[in-house]
Amino acid sequence: MRTKSRRKPRNLVIVAAVGTLITPLLAACSGAGGSASSGGDSINVLMVNNPQMVELQKLTADNFTKDTGIKVNFTVLPENDVRDKISQDFANQAGQYDVATLSNYEIPIYAKNGWLHDLDSYVAGDKAFDQADILPPMTEALTAEDGKLYGEPFYGESSFLMYRKDIFEKNGLTMPANPTWDQVADLAAKVDTAEADMKGICLRGLPGWGEVIAPLTTVVNTMGGTWFDKDWQAQLDSPEFKKATQFYVDLVQKHGEAGAAQSGYAECLNNMTQSKTAMWYDATAGAGSLEASDSPVKGKVGYVPAPVEETKSSGWLYTWAWGIQKASQNAENSWKFISWASSKEYENLVGKSIGWANVPAGKRSSTYDIPEYRKDAAAFADVTREAIASAEPDNPGVQERPAPGIQFVGIPEFTDLGTKVSQEISSAIAGKQSVDSALKNSQALAEAVGKKYEGS
Repeated sequence: MRTKSRRKPRNLVIVAAVGTLITPLLAACSGAGGSASSGGDSINVLMVNNPQMVELQKLTADNFTKDTGIKVNFTVLPENDVRDKISQDFANQAGQYDVATLSNYEIPIYAKNGWLHDLDSYVAGDKAFDQADILPPMTEALTAEDGKLYGEPFYGESSFLMYRKDIFEKNGLTMPANPTWDQVADLAAKVDTAEADMKGICLRGLPGWGEVIAPLTTVVNTMGGTWFDKDWQAQLDSPEFKKATQFYVDLVQKHGEAGAAQSGYAECLNNMTQSKTAMWYDATAGAGSLEASDSPVKGKVGYVPAPVEETKSSGWLYTWAWGIQKASQNAENSWKFISWASSKEYENLVGKSIGWANVPAGKRSSTYDIPEYRKDAAAFADVTREAIASAEPDNPGVQERPAPGIQFVGIPEFTDLGTKVSQEISSAIAGKQSVDSALKNSQALAEAVGKKYEGS
């Protein structure tokens, strides 16, 4: 079963000079974080501060450490910060961190550069982990071109639209089963200020290739645009890319959250939880927090597939996964931690101790057969699984792409390119420049990257 989900080799040249992209970061932080990785019965883990990770941190000592004797030293940072710190440590093979949360964007690139341990031997020797139970799109996304597995998902996600069912009903509105973006914009206008201090929709505007660029790129895909055509010609100034970006900026400016240019995943989650927004388009992982036992909006939220225009689906495919740094001196203990953190056992622990809606799902087939999970996650479980299954990283739009990726372009340069373009887009959202100006500047940046790949 696993061999069927292996990533097919692609005729894509990964630039050997990827290290030069990160060199300035390393220089700026030289001398910081240069200590060796943990030794003996402890490991150092660097991870993003998403709610599910924070829960993991709280559960580790009394469960994993108690059972194994392995102490886990966590460093937990916001998304943009953790990406920078991981790239510094892994690119330099400093070995300060044994394990880090990496996504399906970084893992194939890091593997190509020899920065990660492959996990095949650990999986083969750990039958209880049950790799066959991992959803095939996740295994494929974490498998590099050499056919080896380099990451295990902590949770998997796609994207969908979340909306307040009670607010819609109160205002005589109906959410389509498969909405278009035009329908969403119309609904956002109608529910804007439907309640005191409530806006129509929350969309990320925070700079960062993993922040505003993620949802925006799915809108670009479904509206017929792309970052690069099949010959690596940049397309950020194309009519389709402009249409999608203008739509996104207009929607968030007219009916979006206050301070949108500084709002990311965490801020939109808070806005939805605190009834400050009627709709939210973002990661399916957000549903677990909205349906948590202590959530003030539990039971009030509906979930439908990502809005579309020219494509059948437009949800992204993403996983926060665990990777072991090649320089780690504690690979065996690191695997034991990963095996536990991504296990059926851990999901059951979360379900029983915190709540089944909080389970870091989207990675295991068996999760969707657990009666307690299906009951507590009934509102979003099937929509999430279908979104993950329907995501097409190699074919996310209306034209052929030169590299895989739905909400990103799977090349090393995208970290820098996406971040710089995100700053331009956030500036437009903040009203500091026009969309045309933002995309003119962005096109020049993308053209410079595309030239490196022309003819590859």
